[in-house]
Amino acid sequence: MYEPIRTKSVHRMAGTTSDFPHRSREEELDIQLAGHLAALLAVTDEIRAVAPSGELDAAAERLAAQVARLRDGAAPVRSSVAEALREPQLTSLHQRAHALAGRALVVAASRADTAAAILSAERMDAHASAAAALTLAAH
Repeated sequence: MYEPIRTKSVHRMAGTTSDFPHRSREEELDIQLAGHLAALLAVTDEIRAVAPSGELDAAAERLAAQVARLRDGAAPVRSSVAEALREPQLTSLHQRAHALAGRALVVAASRADTAAAILSAERMDAHASAAAALTLAAH
């Protein structure tokens, strides 16, 4: 009536070992945090290209150091923007950077990574202030 199953089950029984490596929760959080910080670094580099400042330069270096630490010394890819952006786009970049810093903060907090959490919180404050200043200047 039914044909017998001829292949191995895709499900595994409790207590059996798998034949492929799994990452730990810590490793997954490291990967996620490095990704958020690398994205924040890319947006920071875009903002630096339009509105250079020593504070952004220092923040970019700190972000790059954190990404390299989380990626076992592999340096992050850096962004370069060839064309200048208009001010409304600069406000949008600050808002995007604020959101990315918030995501990084959540992951850093769940990972108990104090250095990354402090850096993320500082970046959130800086980008929120910059976006607010640009919005006020536009009105």
